Amino acid sequence: MSRRSSSPNGSGRSTRSFDSRDSQHVAKAPRRSAKVQSVALPRCRAAGIRVRHQAPFVAPEDWHEPREVRSGYRIVMRAPGEGFRHFVTVDEVRDRLAEFPSEWLAGLDVMQFASMTRKKRLSPCYGLQWGSAIYLYPIEEGLVEYFSRPPKPAQAIEAKMYGGIWGDPGDGYWTLTWTESTIKDFYLNNVLIHELGHLLDDRNSSSQSRERYAEWFAIRYGYQWSRAGRVNDEETPVIRRHHGS
Repeated sequence: MSRRSSSPNGSGRSTRSFDSRDSQHVAKAPRRSAKVQSVALPRCRAAGIRVRHQAPFVAPEDWHEPREVRSGYRIVMRAPGEGFRHFVTVDEVRDRLAEFPSEWLAGLDVMQFASMTRKKRLSPCYGLQWGSAIYLYPIEEGLVEYFSRPPKPAQAIEAKMYGGIWGDPGDGYWTLTWTESTIKDFYLNNVLIHELGHLLDDRNSSSQSRERYAEWFAIRYGYQWSRAGRVNDEETPVIRRHHGS
């Protein structure tokens, strides 16, 4: 799907496979200047359409100034907006992130449950990474999303992986339907992990390479990890880096 994801440094999504043997290096917390305003491009809901920020720059969300000294991240709650709902809870997000090495979260200052405003509905997103913050957006209360174009093959595959069902009512639009359990799975094992991948990516600079890395990260540490069981206590997770071309 192409609905949600972001970090103003540039990133989108597509499903990619990986080979864990490609990396033998233990993950280390990235060293990023506290002033760097990293952000990836949003995954827009309208299938195949991508929004790019043009001058003058319009802030995609509340900006949270990175802290020089961190002692964990804080949660910021925003009202989801009329007709929308956050289907994952604060505790579920905290528990999911707690499964990762603490150094992976060292650069995270804020986890914000964002709102869906009238303006944001023009190109709604699932998630966003901006600076040292991750934002999760609400979804329609009825758990049915409407698109003006049919899904691309990769988008259809991604939705199916998490239990989303595409439909064609025949009225010139397409629907993507979820249940409460499948949307939780999608957010906790795809959206959240994708944005964490952006936060950890301190090597890539182009939007394409950053997005490719975040996609791999979400598959490896979101989908596959959740299906195959958590990493053994004896095993240290690793991060494979994609270098920008």
